[in-house]
Amino acid sequence: MGTIVQDDLRERQRALWAMNTSLALGLVLIFLKMAAYWLTWSSAIFSDAAESVIHVAAVGFAVFSLRLSYRPPNRRFPFGYEKIAFFSAGAEGALICLAAVTIFWVAGKRLLTGSPVENLDSGTLLILTASILTGAMGWYLIRLGKRQRSLVLEANGRHVATDSITSFGVVFGLLVVKLTGWQILDPLVAFAVASHILFSGAALLRSSVRGLMDRVDDDFDHEIRTAVRAVAKEQNVEFHGLRFRSSGRSAQITFHLLLPYAMPLGEAHHIATRVEQLVQQRLPYPVQVITHLEAKEDHASIHGTSETDHGPLPP
Repeated sequence: MGTIVQDDLRERQRALWAMNTSLALGLVLIFLKMAAYWLTWSSAIFSDAAESVIHVAAVGFAVFSLRLSYRPPNRRFPFGYEKIAFFSAGAEGALICLAAVTIFWVAGKRLLTGSPVENLDSGTLLILTASILTGAMGWYLIRLGKRQRSLVLEANGRHVATDSITSFGVVFGLLVVKLTGWQILDPLVAFAVASHILFSGAALLRSSVRGLMDRVDDDFDHEIRTAVRAVAKEQNVEFHGLRFRSSGRSAQITFHLLLPYAMPLGEAHHIATRVEQLVQQRLPYPVQVITHLEAKEDHASIHGTSETDHGPLPP
């Protein structure tokens, strides 16, 4: 038990370190990208810098959300604070969409005025450096988020990765402008960047809404149903009324066990406890399993059905 607690604490410290590092890196990138913008007055670089400013604000909220999500359940929040992860993803998605709108406005203004870009060599080098740093950080955050089943970490990692892809796109656009002299490409690249991050922000908003509404994806549905069915088969019991929800890193599962009417309460409770423990062991993330006991003989008359295991959730 002590090893499990130590491992959980170690993972928690690693997650907090990663988010704090992401926040610090975001501040460094703002200075790099704003310096590149002041050197070149490129609307494409401005679009990249604007996303970094939004990213720092989003990461600040994500750091707060991650710390809050680790608080244990209490009387006011009996299921804990993990669902703050979905609010964090939604806030980050909304901020990304706001950045996209700002970029569209600035790029449109630059397209109408036709202002030239300057000092492309220095500006491109700064953005390339930022691209490499954000790419490495984004990969690490996504990998860590998937391992810990942390939506906060994964959402932030995807935002950082998007920032990196955006920066590489800006570098490519600036190189084309330098080689061809076509100044109109600069605002057009900014439009492309804005469209890309708008799509990314919308995806985060969708994941936030789905999480808050407890919409279950197919993989999650299949994973839990497979585990419960396997345990029920091993223990030679039937079940129905399976429901579950994700809170970010963990899940809550409830279902009804069907046992013989004459079985002593103590024995029935022992079987239910064993089933709950086995389901927890089969799943690779923290799970709270709650079972309700029913008599097999009168189940159909009470519920009006003989079905024991409801199938996959409808789309």
